[in-house]
Parts: sequence; structure tokens; C-alpha cells
Amino acid sequence: MLSLLDVTVDFDRSHLIFPILVSVVLVLLGSAILLTRRADITAALSATPRWPYGIDKKRFFGTIVLVIVYFLAMERIGRAIPNQGFGFLFASIPFVLAISLLYMHGFPRRRVVIATLNAVIAPLVVWFILSTLFNISLP
Repeated sequence: MLSLLDVTVDFDRSHLIFPILVSVVLVLLGSAILLTRRADITAALSATPRWPYGIDKKRFFGTIVLVIVYFLAMERIGRAIPNQGFGFLFASIPFVLAISLLYMHGFPRRRVVIATLNAVIAPLVVWFILSTLFNISLP
């Protein structure tokens, strides 16, 4: 009988843990949104002016561009400094700051300082927990 405290790691598939975990969480959250807001979603889809009408183009396209640049930067940095998770860390800090500033209405000093601290602290904590405590390889 296997002990509950024994852990076996399949190193050929261990890099898939984080993407699968994020995908499952996103599917669960998306399903919860669809279930709780189905009337609003149906009304929005059936309205005469279709979806792009009135969209905040700066934030919509800015988000798409930032996500693409984030993934490209993470991969490039990860290749330059392999097997330490620095691709994730060094790409996440400017990404979180840029996304925060993109969605910020106005730039009061206090909000910018909070966004900057969040952009530095959150990726550092995630990087430390995943790479050091759980020994999960990051890009």
C-alpha cells in the first residue's frame, strides 16, 4: 500500500502541472460566470448593436498586445537564463505593472505606488512558492 506522504514525480510531464491547473481554474470560473450571468449574457448578445460597439479599444487591444509580448518575453528570457524560472519572474513584473497601469483610471501617486509594489511582490511570491517550495519548473 502506498503512503499518502509519498510523492512520485514524472519529470517528462511535470512542466504541465501549472498550465493544467490554471486551465481548470479558468474553466471553473468561466462556467460560474456563464451560470450566474446567463440572462445578462443573452441580453448582451441579442442586442442590436453587436459586441464591438462601444468597446474600450485602448484597454481591449492593449491587453491583447501585452499578453502576447508577455509570453514572448517569458520564453526569450527563459532561454537566456534556463532552468531557474527567471523567464516567468522577469517577464511578470513589467507585465503586471503594465496591465495595472492600463486599467487604472488616472494616475494618483498612491495608486501607482501600490500597483508598482504589487507588480514586484506578487510575482516574487508566486515564483518563490512554485519554484522553491513546490519545486515546479517555470519558464
